[in-house]
Amino acid sequence: MTSFGLAVLLVAAALSAALLMSKLSARISIPSAAFFLLAAAIASDRFPALAVSTPTVERIATVALIVILFDGGASIGRRRLRESLAPIASLGVLGTFATAGLAAVFAHWALGLTWITAGLLGAAVSPTDPAVMFSVLGDREIDGRTGTILEGESGANDPVGIALMLGMIELATHAHGSFWIVVRVFGEQMAIGLALGVAGGAVEAQLLRRVALPSPGLYTVRTLALAGIVYGVATVAHGSGFLAVFVAGIVVGDVEAPFRDEIDVFQEGLAALAEVVVFVALGLTIDLGGLSLARWGEGLALAAFVALVARPAATAALLAPTRLRAGERLFVMWGGLKGAVPILLAAFALGRHVHDATRIYQTVFVVVLASVVVQGGTIAVAARRLGVEMRRVPPTPRGQRQS
Repeated sequence: MTSFGLAVLLVAAALSAALLMSKLSARISIPSAAFFLLAAAIASDRFPALAVSTPTVERIATVALIVILFDGGASIGRRRLRESLAPIASLGVLGTFATAGLAAVFAHWALGLTWITAGLLGAAVSPTDPAVMFSVLGDREIDGRTGTILEGESGANDPVGIALMLGMIELATHAHGSFWIVVRVFGEQMAIGLALGVAGGAVEAQLLRRVALPSPGLYTVRTLALAGIVYGVATVAHGSGFLAVFVAGIVVGDVEAPFRDEIDVFQEGLAALAEVVVFVALGLTIDLGGLSLARWGEGLALAAFVALVARPAATAALLAPTRLRAGERLFVMWGGLKGAVPILLAAFALGRHVHDATRIYQTVFVVVLASVVVQGGTIAVAARRLGVEMRRVPPTPRGQRQS
């Protein structure tokens, strides 16, 4: 019992520290994810017993992303999505592919990686991250469609990046495979995930409206259970469970249901906790002492290329048809924050023992850390300089905010 009590004490103390860190993060404008990631990495170096295995961190990150993506989809809802569907879809799919391709070319020619390894690295750093994006924008409201585009893209491009990475891993682990494997896996994941996400969201919407439960607290638990069912069904059917969960969240986001405000508060709190857990878990897998100067240099060079060249080039043409001002377009380009998802994708490569997986994992860690600190820390400054109206909003239930 003593050892269990000590474990409970340490977990509770870590969670309390995370809450205080979130307060500090708001004051210095650096996302709390950076602190969680670094603190966990330092702790695992000092206390090796804290290190987490790759399969374990994959499971933790998957559960956390189910919560984060479902809450992110629900925060957008169908009404907001309709206003910005075209840019969200184009950035989420075409933008992710273009960013991955440009990053792969840079990794091949500048970093000297083989095309397969460069493709894996490009796929890993291509998606933006909903945990960081929703955290950075969570208490801020952006005028116009800019905030919706950034939030929607960060939710949409994660399933795309994951499906692309799984296809690249299939290619890397099959000696006589062709790029057709990537196309087949990607198409399968997207089509099945989208269909089951819409169907699952429709079923959940009906349950929220029509099925009464004996206790108000059970309504909040039901939403989490249904999100897990949608993910599980889509994954078993060889589709993208992450896309299914995000789409289901969008479908139910505007549904009027009993205790809706309580459900929203519960989901937002759970998503915030999931963000803390996933970054701590991912940080515990990093051996900071084993990161050579070469890996730091490669990671910083790739982070700079993606932020300053690849993402702007990939998104410029896709944003051209939108009625956004030049400053708003530049803000969307700068807002492509990396986070837990790229590290999770690199963990997939590590767990499947692909060639140069450790190098990929270490490089992606540096890219994520640089993106969270530099891009995340300058979001508010960029908004002011580019004329994008961003203001803090009081903690109001989501349904009241949208009305």
